[in-house]
Amino acid sequence: MDRLRRLLPRPGLSLLALVMAAVLAGCSAAAAGLNAYQSPDGRYAFLYPTGWTRVQVSGGPQVVFHDLINSDETLSLVVSDVKDDSNLTALGSAIAVGEQLRRSAIAPEGSGRQAELVHAEQREAGGRSFYDLEYSVHLADRDRHELATVVVDRGRLYTFAASTNEIRWPKVKGLFQQVVTSFNLLV
Repeated sequence: MDRLRRLLPRPGLSLLALVMAAVLAGCSAAAAGLNAYQSPDGRYAFLYPTGWTRVQVSGGPQVVFHDLINSDETLSLVVSDVKDDSNLTALGSAIAVGEQLRRSAIAPEGSGRQAELVHAEQREAGGRSFYDLEYSVHLADRDRHELATVVVDRGRLYTFAASTNEIRWPKVKGLFQQVVTSFNLLV
C-alpha cells in the first residue's frame, strides 16, 4: 500500500496510465464487432462484421455474407481458375487487374451498371501480393461503393469484396477496409 501511495501523486505516471488506457481501448475497438471465418479446407480466412450472416448462393460466389439490418451490404468471395504458374503481377498491374475486374464482373457490358475504378494499389501480406481495389458503381436506381482485394495462389484467383450503397459508404468505409484487408491465405 505504501508503494501505491508513492506512485499516485506523480502526475507523469497518472498521465502515462491514462494514455496507455486510451491506446489499449482504441486497439480493442478496432477489432471489436468482427467475427472470424475460416474455410472448411483451411485455405483462407477473413473477418466479417458481427450481425452479418452467411447465405448460400448456387452458381455464384463461393462465400456470401450480408448484413441482417442493411441487407444490401454484402461480402463475397469468388474463386476463379488461372494458369498454375501465374502470379498476381503476371496478370497485370493493380490498375490493369482492377479495370479487367470492372469490365468482366462489376459492370459487364449489357448489365445496366456503370463502374469507375476509384483507387488501386498493391499490398504485401504474408509473403503474397494483393491488389486492393475501390469502385464507385452506378445502377439505374442507386449508387453503390465496393472494395475488393485480389490474390493469386496455386492456380486460383481469389476476389474478396465488400459492397454497400453510396449513402452508407461514409459510415462503413473504415470497417469495410478492415474486413477486406483481413482476407488471408493460410496454406
